[in-house]
Amino acid sequence: MGESKHQGHLGAVYGAANAEEVARLYDGWAESYEAEMAAAGYRHPTVCLALLARHLPRGAAPLLDAGAGTGLLGEWLGILGYPEVEALDLSEGMLAIAARKGVYTRLHRLALGQSLPFADGAFAGVVSAGVFTSGHVGAEGLDELVRICRPGGVIVLTVKTTLWTAGFSQRVAALAAAVSLAEETAPYVSMPGEAGTVPSLAIVLRREP
Repeated sequence: MGESKHQGHLGAVYGAANAEEVARLYDGWAESYEAEMAAAGYRHPTVCLALLARHLPRGAAPLLDAGAGTGLLGEWLGILGYPEVEALDLSEGMLAIAARKGVYTRLHRLALGQSLPFADGAFAGVVSAGVFTSGHVGAEGLDELVRICRPGGVIVLTVKTTLWTAGFSQRVAALAAAVSLAEETAPYVSMPGEAGTVPSLAIVLRREP
C-alpha cells in the first residue's frame, strides 16, 4: 500500500504481519517514539485535537484515546479542558510511557478491530490518531468505536487515503443510521519529514441519537 519505502521503526510496524507483531515492535520503539515522530513532523495528533475541540464542548467526559501510544493527545486534551480521558493501546511499552505522564484516568491494553469491554455509549467522544493505517487497523475497527460512543458524541479519526478508498468510506456510509459525517478534511501528509508517506485525511463522525 505504498508504505514499503519507510525504513527503521516506522517501516517495521507498517510491515507487521499481525497485531502481536505490531505490539512487540511498538514495545521496542516506545522510549524513542516521540522524538522520532517529532523529527518527522508528525501532524495527526494536532489535527485530531483541533477537530475534537471544534465538535465536542469543553468539559465533555469521559473520552477514549483509542491508540493512545505514549500519550501525546492525553496531555493536550487535559490542557484544553477535557477532564477525564482513558487510554487504549495494544502496546504495553507505549502505555507504560503514557502512564508516567499521569494524564489518563484509566489505561487499557487492548487491540482495536475486535470486541471492546466497554458498555454501549460509554464515552462522550473517541479520538483515534494514526491508527487506521497500513499494518494496523482497517474498517473492521470502526463499528466498536461507534457502539461505545454515546448519542450526540463524536468520533475523530485519521485514515490513510489508500484505506479510505479501499472500503473505509463505504463502511462509514453503511453506518449512516448510527453516525453522520460531520467533517472530512482534505488529504494531507502526516509526516512531512518522512519520505514516501502516503497521504491521510481526518474525519469527524457524530453519533446519532
